Amino acid sequence: MLHKLTIQNVALVTHAEIVFSAGVNVLSGETGAGKSVILDAIDFVLGAKADRSMIRSGESFCMVRAEFSDAGCVAPLLEEFDIETDETLILSRKFTSDGKSALKVNGCSVTAGMLRRITALLVDVHGQSEHFFLLKEANQMKLLDDVAGAPVAKIKARLSELLAARRRILADREKLGGDEADRARRLDILQYQIDEIGRAELKEGEEEELAAFRERWRNAERIAEALGAVQQYLGADGGSADALRMSQRALSSVERLDGRYAALAERLEAAAAEVEDIAETCAQYADELDVDEREAERAEARLDELRTLKKKYGGTVSDILSYAARAAEEYELLSDSGARFEALGKELARTEEDIYTACLALREARAAAAETFSSRVVLELQTLNIASPRFEVRLGEFTREDAPRATQEGLGGVCFLFSANAGEPLKELGKIISGGEMSRFMLAVKTQLSSVNAIGTYIFDEIDAGIGGKTARVVAEKFCRIAKSVQIVAVSHLAQIAACADREFYIEKREEDGRTFTVITPVEGEARLKEIARLIGGDTGSETALRHAKELLESAAAYKKSLC
Repeated sequence: MLHKLTIQNVALVTHAEIVFSAGVNVLSGETGAGKSVILDAIDFVLGAKADRSMIRSGESFCMVRAEFSDAGCVAPLLEEFDIETDETLILSRKFTSDGKSALKVNGCSVTAGMLRRITALLVDVHGQSEHFFLLKEANQMKLLDDVAGAPVAKIKARLSELLAARRRILADREKLGGDEADRARRLDILQYQIDEIGRAELKEGEEEELAAFRERWRNAERIAEALGAVQQYLGADGGSADALRMSQRALSSVERLDGRYAALAERLEAAAAEVEDIAETCAQYADELDVDEREAERAEARLDELRTLKKKYGGTVSDILSYAARAAEEYELLSDSGARFEALGKELARTEEDIYTACLALREARAAAAETFSSRVVLELQTLNIASPRFEVRLGEFTREDAPRATQEGLGGVCFLFSANAGEPLKELGKIISGGEMSRFMLAVKTQLSSVNAIGTYIFDEIDAGIGGKTARVVAEKFCRIAKSVQIVAVSHLAQIAACADREFYIEKREEDGRTFTVITPVEGEARLKEIARLIGGDTGSETALRHAKELLESAAAYKKSLC
């Protein structure tokens, strides 16, 4: 639930800290005092679109901070976003006059989209225009599915699997190409490619070897000169090898006199052997340079062939071989395309039959939930001073031929129909319902949803507009019932609703030093009694008005006690 709200520089509010309680929280005050500013601030920190008009005149920024307790429902989402979880969830949002926004959850920066995903699990806001939510058929379906619960969720999970299977089958059929002529042409192309790569008899590392051979052949004269020079310096008469041998023989006459001389002699002998071997290797390499020109031409042609294959099928020999393997798989698939296409067609028909069956089951589960839900909403509406309400959830019809159009939501759609007056036909919700009736309709719906909705806080912005008297008392009682499982924050002008509050706040405007401020003050004891008397419409100093206010408070307390 929403525990604390801190507001800074929002509209006429310079700084305010509001501590809410569980149960019903009511914001009251004179018209224009700034009650809607509080809800605007809540909308802002929940992720609503912001603009510079929110910032108090003369200030460079506005900031709102919201603390939620018992917010375990968002723990999986916080883990997904790599945000630390704690007993208290803290949301903060700052907006500057240059249009920059800083959003944080538990101290971690988040995007507006991430923030909205988190807060959608925490708060449900209903303002004077929020009834448009219920006018959209997609939202009506979601609401009905929430009411239906596990039975519908299970069928939708099965339907999702079937739709995925259908997409896979269609993708496999797409791989088989178009008509028989298209497949025949594709087979010819694949066969040519497979044969071309196969004839090349590719080997890993071959291109590198051929490139090295070509370099040697192109530079054979330079290489031969270098090898010849080395052989001459090392192996010719009087060359390095002879000098080393003569040096070794010179030391051999004294090597017995000292071990160090013997060691030098051994090193000279090893050096002479190594030099002789180098000279012989140079001669061998020189002999290898005598290459037939036709062999060089064959190497050049092979390199050209490899380059051509790389342009067509991949940048490396490994890529070319992989392409050949894929081409062979496609060839095999297309070769048996007739039988495979037929088999996929049968599989598609079976899957679409299963989809149709699942959609029928989904419709039946929704119909069962709709019957119970609509009857309960009608009972709630009757208590809200709508004498002859009729409410029906109409589910769309569909046939087996519609199965290919199925989505995860099934087929047929959902439409809410309503009539507030006896003898009037049922019509779509948005075409006949008045503002006051919509407020009561929403309250009736919320009363039914409070037990199945995981959201911890409902916010109502003057949802009691257009009602009064006995109906106002019933609305207050509905709030009390909903508040047994869900926290309520409500802006209200009705004394009956204010009387049922577990915590009430008075919103007023004050002037100081030529500036106007909105001030939020918790009202308790005598101050609360006077505020309820004001809402009744009486003189706050009148004994009659105060006595009436006291009676309302006592009546509300007794009703709440009866719910325990």
